[in-house]
Amino acid sequence: MHWLTPFALVLPLAAHAAMGPDEARHLLNRAGFGATPREIAAYAPLTRSEAVDRLLAGTRRSATTPAPAWVKEPITPPRVLRNASPEARREFQAQEIRRGFDLRTWWIAEMLGTPSQLTERMTLFWHNHFVSSQQKVRYTRLMYEQNVLLRRHATGNFGDLLHAAAKDPAMILYLDSASNRKGKPNENFAREVMELFTLGEGRYTEQDIREAARAFTGWSIEPEAGEFVFRKMLHDDGPKTVLGRTGSFDGDAVLDILLAQGATAEFVVAKLWREFVSPEPDPEAVKRIAARFRGARYDLKVALREIFLSQAFWAPEHRGALIKSPVDLVIGTLRTLDFHVGDPLPLALVVAGLGQNLFSPPNVKGWPGGEAWINSSTLLARKQFAERIFRADEMPRVAMAQMNRRGGDADLARVRGFGQMGEAGRERFVRALYEIQFDSQAWLGQFEGAVTQADMTRTLLARDPVNALTPDANARETIQRIALDPAYQLK
Repeated sequence: MHWLTPFALVLPLAAHAAMGPDEARHLLNRAGFGATPREIAAYAPLTRSEAVDRLLAGTRRSATTPAPAWVKEPITPPRVLRNASPEARREFQAQEIRRGFDLRTWWIAEMLGTPSQLTERMTLFWHNHFVSSQQKVRYTRLMYEQNVLLRRHATGNFGDLLHAAAKDPAMILYLDSASNRKGKPNENFAREVMELFTLGEGRYTEQDIREAARAFTGWSIEPEAGEFVFRKMLHDDGPKTVLGRTGSFDGDAVLDILLAQGATAEFVVAKLWREFVSPEPDPEAVKRIAARFRGARYDLKVALREIFLSQAFWAPEHRGALIKSPVDLVIGTLRTLDFHVGDPLPLALVVAGLGQNLFSPPNVKGWPGGEAWINSSTLLARKQFAERIFRADEMPRVAMAQMNRRGGDADLARVRGFGQMGEAGRERFVRALYEIQFDSQAWLGQFEGAVTQADMTRTLLARDPVNALTPDANARETIQRIALDPAYQLK
């Protein structure tokens, strides 16, 4: 084997060598929301395999942040709302909007504080895959329970997740499954489960949708408890033909038929590729990983390990190839720079103002991501966020002045329901801004020895900065300059 060139040895040897800080930063930033210098230092001595195995072994099935107290309260049944006075219905709506802000704040807190960043990254991924929105579901408690479900299965088994998500009450309401009954099928869920959840567009026929919709008849909700219920009297138990298979299928049987298709594994892997590697999946790599994924009975950790250890994931051309989502930008900044955050409410509002209002994706397809995150409006808002976050002492005064102006703050004005938070909510918002603080010296203390501008740049950027740094700037000025660089928008 002495005839092998040094280049030919590079790829296999890289898997057995220590990653070093650059590769550790790349892995942690892609698998989570912003790596701190301390985390990078902890992963740098590991090999790629050791690092990926550590991430996968550390995933969780539940959140560490205590949920809002109201998640244990019973829902208000639809019949009660129908018979309520207009004033009572308005109060219900206002209550759910306030709870919606509580829910977003709770999830932001979990993203900031979780011991498993990969768990929250995957929970957000599935939130944008099995899409539901609070606007249509209305019941905030059901949105919370769906989030719990997505986290429970986030890195588990995709088949189990598919079956659970299909029966999730928030999903039932969002895709109108409760109105799907024998003799009058509603095709919404059958269409989306094929196009968006499993096979992908063009891999089924309209007849497949119609037949599958009959199989899902009778899937409903018990309105008093807000729980899934199968109504046998409304189910069409006649024979159906779906994707070439015929039988008296129910909904679970159809989901199993979809899972038996090779296209399902490829669709999910391609979507994971776009999340973690690059905007354009490699068809051959996707087929290879999908075969392993399907062979492992849809074990998501198998798919994730294959993706994280693929040569494409580590390729130089894919560093800085993904655009940060609003969650990536905001949570990543706060985590990487170790900001002190008390009440995360302002962060939930900033993320929403930048275009990613958690629990309220724009439509059934979710947020398109990628270049869609950037336009003239959001780019300016991203820059304003980076400028304001380093002027924490000024932020409450600026926010109060803008909220008191006619039209208010442009970012907040885009957040549905912000105006219904009331005076107490606004005071909470401003008070929380006072608690957001950045200590540059404490952050620098995470490094060993003297810290250069090159050290800060390599920690904060996935590629070289577009703009040159001022050589004699102090650490805080340098960090802010890096955060304002166009390259900071990439990961």
